[in-house]
Amino acid sequence: MEPGPNPALHAARWRAAAAAPLLLSMLMLSGCGGGSAANATPSFEDPPEVAFGERLFLETRFAQFYASHSPDSVNAPLASGDPAVATLPNAGGPALGGPFAGQSINCRQCHLVDEQIATPGAGARTYADFARRSVITERGDGPALTTRNSPPLVNATVPRAAALILHADGEFTNVAELARATLTGRNTGWLPGEEAQAIAHIARVIREDDGTGALAADAGGSYRAVLSGTSASLKLPAAYRLDVNTASDAEIVDRVATLIGVYVDQLRFVTNAAGVSVNAPYDLFLARNGLPATPAFGESDLDYARRLRDAVEALTAPQFVAANVLRRFQFHLHAFAFTEAELRGLRVFLREPADPLAGPSADELAAGGIGNCVSCHAPPQFSDFGLHNTGVSQLEYDGLHGAGAFAALAIPNLAERADPAIADRTLPATAVHPARRGQFRAIAAADAPGRSDLGAWSVFANDDFPGSQAALRSLLCNIALPARDCRAATDDALLADAVASFKTPGLRDLGDSQPYLHDGSRDSLETTMAFYAESAALARAGALRNGDPRLAGIVINAADQADLAAFLRALNEDYN
Repeated sequence: MEPGPNPALHAARWRAAAAAPLLLSMLMLSGCGGGSAANATPSFEDPPEVAFGERLFLETRFAQFYASHSPDSVNAPLASGDPAVATLPNAGGPALGGPFAGQSINCRQCHLVDEQIATPGAGARTYADFARRSVITERGDGPALTTRNSPPLVNATVPRAAALILHADGEFTNVAELARATLTGRNTGWLPGEEAQAIAHIARVIREDDGTGALAADAGGSYRAVLSGTSASLKLPAAYRLDVNTASDAEIVDRVATLIGVYVDQLRFVTNAAGVSVNAPYDLFLARNGLPATPAFGESDLDYARRLRDAVEALTAPQFVAANVLRRFQFHLHAFAFTEAELRGLRVFLREPADPLAGPSADELAAGGIGNCVSCHAPPQFSDFGLHNTGVSQLEYDGLHGAGAFAALAIPNLAERADPAIADRTLPATAVHPARRGQFRAIAAADAPGRSDLGAWSVFANDDFPGSQAALRSLLCNIALPARDCRAATDDALLADAVASFKTPGLRDLGDSQPYLHDGSRDSLETTMAFYAESAALARAGALRNGDPRLAGIVINAADQADLAAFLRALNEDYN
């Protein structure tokens, strides 16, 4: 029997949280995800490739722990599970019950949905977990945690004008590539240099699965039957089929990764048939006030944000979304509302310095109320999908080693990093260089001076990541204000700009993905806003190493921070 309990397979649904009458007519949903309620439209089944991709996403037998601790049959349960999955670390309180306790790690361990939805102090997730940094399998190599906070996967691949990068440092440019590296990498227990063993083991599980497990019952029977197209209950389209008898191990793993990518790619927040988001209080506020919800044809997100700002500032009698019993969140404790506080926060969010390039004037610094958030988080996607150094790594490092320590940290330039000894010390281990020690893709620690996470610095101009270079180059070119000419930018200059730079996250449904920032160091929206106020002050003082120039334009006092937090909560929705 396939090991473990029967985790629910989350079919893509027509799902809408108990919508106000104005929105009910708009909920012609595209994509999947969103709220659920008693009056929601009945669910429909996933396409076969999505359902099968989710089954692979949930599969626990691909992990190294299963490979090294399982009986001879891949259909037998473990005698005892990986300690890493026994519980779920919880930054907000005591550890939670592990949904895969007694088994081994899978993708869902760090990208949860409704496993803890009824647990007080936990709740729903948008394919993130509750930890600051996630626990990984102990292998005696040192790391017991992931380097970064697990990012939510909903909307991770939403269409964008910028190049698609995945992971906070841009290591990957498509989900299948990411999935393959995860299945054969450290997060599922495989050490650098064990990729061939991982591939052979995963292919064996696929070939020898007998279809008797709980996941198989919900998604087509044996892996062999589904992939060959002979399953009676789940017919994969021909493009996704594979004869596991004749396919190589690597071809099988590639197909597994492709199907996981198909599943992840359709994780979306609710939109209507026109692609407009409709399920948050903010969305209803825009609709009630006749405010534009999307850019005009050919209009950039930033230009749209400025047009929206002008329209919001011109409102004289705004129609608010008052808290009432007809529309309530199911998975958030605060009211479904957009009132004066949220409007104040929206205005702060949209405001920029009068001269964005020069930064705030003395009068603007005294007055406050300038979030400059749209410079990186312009609606409607609330992300530019770019790379920025907001000071997270510096504040973490200086908090451990003293003010100014990060500024004094010796970081090699491109020529210095080309020295094999320096590369082995500073760059992350890969299948090509499994012995690299990754000083600069590491968690800072009080007893390890010099260790830090430099984000895109570890990936850009690194030959071990050839597929990411074009995307990273284009994004790093746009860090400068104004943007530089990419054709003239040298790799050395771009590598300097990559120091401690990380991908811009989206802002929808933040209430289901805390703790915040890539190090998971902030537990609330209010403390996150205070972080940005601190980073902005450091940037204006010239005390933030390689700080993004946009930070200097943030001028927010305590009242502004509270209003911004209120606005960000108005971007929450009931994803399930």
